[in-house]
Amino acid sequence: MPEGQEQDNAMRPSWNSLPEDDQLSLAHAALSRASTLIFEQAETLATEIETGMLSDRGGADALRLLVGILRMAGNEPLPAAGHA
Repeated sequence: MPEGQEQDNAMRPSWNSLPEDDQLSLAHAALSRASTLIFEQAETLATEIETGMLSDRGGADALRLLVGILRMAGNEPLPAAGHA
């Protein structure tokens, strides 16, 4: 590992040393980004199927259904994690 990279890693806090609120905030942001990437990729695949770039086996409709579900779920706040 290059010397500068080791120094950068040494300066970063570990996940467990972060306050719980920061962990939850980072996890929420990561899940939100992952959902966005999934529905963007699903939409791209659906378009490729419709334009004939990929063979159609009913996938475009299934991908669009997935996109719709992700978008609907994205409008609802994630359930709080942590203490019951």
